[in-house]
Amino acid sequence: MSQGSNFVDYVKICCRSGKGGAGSAHLHRDKHTAKGGPDGGDGGRGGHVIVKGNAQLWTMLHLKYRKHIIAGDGDSGGSALSTGKTGRDEILEVPLGTIARDAETGEVIFEITKDGETKILTSGGRGGLGNWHFKSSTHQTPRYAQPGEPGQEHWNILELKLLADVGLVGFPNAGKSTLLSVVSAAKPEIADYAFTTLVPNLGIVAYRNNRSFVMADIPGIIEGASKGKGLGFRFLRHIERNSVLLFMIPADTNRSIKQEYEILLHELKEYNPELAHKPRVLAITKSDLLDDELQQEMKAELPEGIPAVFISAVAQQGIDPLKDLLWKEININIQ
Repeated sequence: MSQGSNFVDYVKICCRSGKGGAGSAHLHRDKHTAKGGPDGGDGGRGGHVIVKGNAQLWTMLHLKYRKHIIAGDGDSGGSALSTGKTGRDEILEVPLGTIARDAETGEVIFEITKDGETKILTSGGRGGLGNWHFKSSTHQTPRYAQPGEPGQEHWNILELKLLADVGLVGFPNAGKSTLLSVVSAAKPEIADYAFTTLVPNLGIVAYRNNRSFVMADIPGIIEGASKGKGLGFRFLRHIERNSVLLFMIPADTNRSIKQEYEILLHELKEYNPELAHKPRVLAITKSDLLDDELQQEMKAELPEGIPAVFISAVAQQGIDPLKDLLWKEININIQ
């Protein structure tokens, strides 16, 4: 499931809701009634722009070229108290984990996290009241009705934050894509140079007894990513929703494992201090390069307070212990 350039996690759209229909100022007339009372119906509501969660979607590619979303206008009220037809709603289906923001203020309006969940992004104008609402004992034949309310027009941003159980965190070339390709059916692009992963890849990891969990390979963060350097903010935001963060550091790093871990952790804290409270697991990758003696030496220098496992995705070493550790952490944090 390599998403390639089809992965769109951010769209800016102009949403225009429908205007409400006018109320009717009709007076009842038939062959028996020359001067009947008011019977004008209400105008129909203008169409809303609605956002709806769809668990089958993982990208907003289908919205990328729809810059203007325009809902239908409500119809005017009619005689015999008939209400005008409601304007056509525009329903935008989005992946779970989508946040809607006001484009001008940046304020979060709502987020969609469940399949089938709907929220109104831009409300349609209310229909005007027909003249029968204004009848009173002193004014029995009102000849006026309300106009419908105008629709609204706003620029909004829809932004996806991936919902995954495990987020892979590491510098480019730490072996994240390789691990994902080994433990799941995902087919990320893999090459031996930095920044191969330019979009997040999602993989479903099969676990014991037909259970599974979702793993997201988030593009490598580099020192300074929290300041928007490199691929920066765009990818870091996907980490916010993961239940467990799996830090991946290659055994052949130029720094010590502890130094590299602290730099990664610092980047996350700079971006969003709340990320520091997420459960973390450490995987030392490419450990097929180590002999037993070297591995023991490295174990003595690992950061404290974080469960760690030595793995090699290529040599299939340590994969089951890693899955066990992740499963345990995910389920401790669900309860």
